[in-house]
Amino acid sequence: MEQVLRPHKLIALLSLALLGGTASADTLREALVSTYANNPTITAQREALKSTDANVAIARAAGRPQVSGTVGVNRDITQAGVFNRGGSKGPYLSGGVDLSYPLFNGGSVRNSIDAAQTRVEAGRATLRAVEGDVFTEAVAAYMDVIRDRAIVELNNNQVRVLTTNLEATRDRFQIGDLTRTDVAQSEARLSLGRSALATAQGRLASSEENYRRVIGRRPDALAPPPPLPPLPATPDEAVRIALANNPDLIAITRQVDAAGFDVRTARASRLPTVSGVASGDYANTLAGDVIGPRSGTATSVGVSSRIPLYQGGLPAARIRQAQAIEGQTLEQRIAIERAVVATTRSAFATFQAAQNAIASNQVAVSANELALEGARAENGVGTRTILDVLNAEQELLNAQVQLVSARRDAYVAGFQLLNAMGQAEADDLGLDGGPLYDPLGNYRAVSGNWNDWANDPRHTPVATRTVTPQEEAPGVTPAPR
Repeated sequence: MEQVLRPHKLIALLSLALLGGTASADTLREALVSTYANNPTITAQREALKSTDANVAIARAAGRPQVSGTVGVNRDITQAGVFNRGGSKGPYLSGGVDLSYPLFNGGSVRNSIDAAQTRVEAGRATLRAVEGDVFTEAVAAYMDVIRDRAIVELNNNQVRVLTTNLEATRDRFQIGDLTRTDVAQSEARLSLGRSALATAQGRLASSEENYRRVIGRRPDALAPPPPLPPLPATPDEAVRIALANNPDLIAITRQVDAAGFDVRTARASRLPTVSGVASGDYANTLAGDVIGPRSGTATSVGVSSRIPLYQGGLPAARIRQAQAIEGQTLEQRIAIERAVVATTRSAFATFQAAQNAIASNQVAVSANELALEGARAENGVGTRTILDVLNAEQELLNAQVQLVSARRDAYVAGFQLLNAMGQAEADDLGLDGGPLYDPLGNYRAVSGNWNDWANDPRHTPVATRTVTPQEEAPGVTPAPR
C-alpha cells in the first residue's frame, strides 16, 4: 500500500517549500534576471526608445546647413534668336553647388528639438513602466507555479488518503461493520478527489506554460521568494509615493510638456523664415564650335527670406490640431493619475486582506487537523460516521489550499504595490545578472549625429525563443535566435 502523509506532516512540508528552499532550486532573482535579459516585451520597448531617440537628431537637422549639388549634360535641338549660340548645339556640361543655412525659423526648430527631447524623457519613463509591469507578471508567474505545485501535491495526498479510506471501508463492510452507503460515499469522495487532482494538474500545466512565456524557459524546482521590502503602513502613504514615482504618470506628464512644444512649433509656421544662401555654378561646352570661352563659373552669396502672407488657413488648422492633442494628453494624464491611485489602493487592500487570510487559514488548518484526528478516532468507536470523516478531510484540504493561495496572493499583491509606487524596476531590484541596460548610451550616439550615411546594422532579436525542436513545424524556417 502507498505511503500516505498525515495532514499535519504534509502541510509542514509545504510550508517549508514556501518559506525555505534548496541550493539547487531556481530563485526568483534568477527568474527576474532572465526576464530582464530575454523578455521580448522589454527588448522591444528598448528598440521603441531608440526610435524616439532618433527624433532628436531629426529635429536638429532642420536647423543645420543643407548642401546640394546638381549636374547635367544637355544638347540643344533648335536655336533661334537670342538662344543662337553661333551654330554650336553642344552637348553642354553644367554643374552647381547650393548651400543654405537657416538663420531664423520662427522658433520651430528650437521647439521641435525641445519636444523631441521631452519625448525621450517620456520614453525612458515608459521603459521603466514596462520593466515594472513585466517583472510583476514574472513574479506572478513564479508564484503561480509554486502555488499550483503545492496544490497538486495536496490533492495527490488527498487521493492517497481517500484511496486508503475506501479500502478500509470495504474491509469493514465485508465484516458487516459498515453499510453499502458508507462504501458508496467513500467511492464518490475518491472520484471527486481524482477530479480535483486532474483540475489542479491542468492549472499547473497552464501556470508552467505562462512561466515559460514570460521568463523564457520552463520552470525547474523553484525556491521560495525572498521577503518583500518594507511596505507603507497606510494606503495614503502608498498613494503619495506612487504619485511622485509612478513611471506611467511621469511619462504622460512629459508627453503633456512635449505637446505644449508642438503647439509653439505649429505657431511658428505663420512667421517669416530667413536663410543664408551661397551657390556656385560651372558650365562647359563639350563639343561644337563656339564664339568665346568654352567654359565658365559663377558664384553668389546672399540672404533670402520667406514671408508667408496667406496659406489657405493651413497654419490655423495645424495650431488647432496641436492644441487638441495637447488637450487630449492633459485629459489622459488625469485618467492615468486615477488609475495609479486606484491600482495602489487596490494592491494595498489586497495585500492586507491576503495577510489576514494567511493568519486565519493557519488557524483553520490547525483546527481542521485536530478535527480530522478526532473524527477518525470517534469513527473508530462508532460515534462518527464515514461521511463525517470524509467531510473533515475535505475541510482540511480546503483550508490547506486556501493557505497556499493566500501566501501567493500576499506576495504578488505586495509586488504589485511596489510596482505602482515605481519601485519594481531593475534598479530597485538589485539584479546581479550583468550590467543593466543604459538608455543614455544610444541617445548619446544618435541624438547629435551629423553624418548622412551613418546607420546601425540590421537588428538581431535579443529575446529568446521558447519553441523546442519537437514543436518546430516541418518545413518552416525558424526565426533568428
